[in-house]
Amino acid sequence: MTRTDHQDIRIGTLASMKGAPDYLRQILPHGFESFELTMWRFVEDVDLAETARQVKGVLGDKAVVAAVGLYGNPLQDEQTANDWEVVIKAARLFGATCVCGFAGALEDRPVDESIPRFKEVFGPLAKLAEDEGVKIGFENCDMGGSWDRPKWNIAHAPRAWEMMFDAVPSDALGLEWEPCHQMVSLIDPIPQLKQWVGKVVHIHGKDATVHWDKVRRDGIRCGEYVVHHRTPGFGDTNWTDVISILRLNGWTGAIDIEGWHDPVYRDDLEMTGQVYGLNYLKACRGGPYVPNPTT
Repeated sequence: MTRTDHQDIRIGTLASMKGAPDYLRQILPHGFESFELTMWRFVEDVDLAETARQVKGVLGDKAVVAAVGLYGNPLQDEQTANDWEVVIKAARLFGATCVCGFAGALEDRPVDESIPRFKEVFGPLAKLAEDEGVKIGFENCDMGGSWDRPKWNIAHAPRAWEMMFDAVPSDALGLEWEPCHQMVSLIDPIPQLKQWVGKVVHIHGKDATVHWDKVRRDGIRCGEYVVHHRTPGFGDTNWTDVISILRLNGWTGAIDIEGWHDPVYRDDLEMTGQVYGLNYLKACRGGPYVPNPTT
């Protein structure tokens, strides 16, 4: 991908795979350049080939499907594990270069005890992804779990990433990274991105606001939110820094906004917030593309 007209880093949003053609038709005029089409746990009755055909007809040359996502627990749910294979094989029908989701977890034991099962499931899936020419990206969400009792996803901490990538040393495996989920753990996302940018294959456009006054007063186990998920442009992260790090490392791909989480820009203001985030991220990318003089 070229930097001409910012095609190296597209800015888009997430959409459900079910009903995607009609939904994308409605929001495409706002200027979204890419989409991740998502499914919860299973493929179920979605006709991926027909959906891909319709989606490509809607998008034309205005936008792309950057990723398809399947968010379940493939380490415990055999159907989810099987559907990962289905989605990897279908990704190229959409023109997608990434298949993203949770790494799964054995929820009754610590993260490190899930690694043998992770290798058993994702060793073959990594080989399949290599054969299909796509990347696998693990979202870094903790799903409310901990190290000792993970929920849905072991890929929520750098220590776990190191174990996972050591267990399955494939270039097809990477991260679907976002600042928000790291900030929930009070991690500074900027130095983390500098360290891990080589493993990032897709980015969720989701930020966070850390309420440090409440952290200092009540701590992180007070039973109340001390970090709120935010749409980019409303949180604590400087996304100009994020995009600068990406470009300094030659990264190409998409930042797709993960909406439906912001405590303020929600309900009737959901798309208002998402379009603001879209335009904010485009500004962080450098604003409208301006070609260099030819002489």
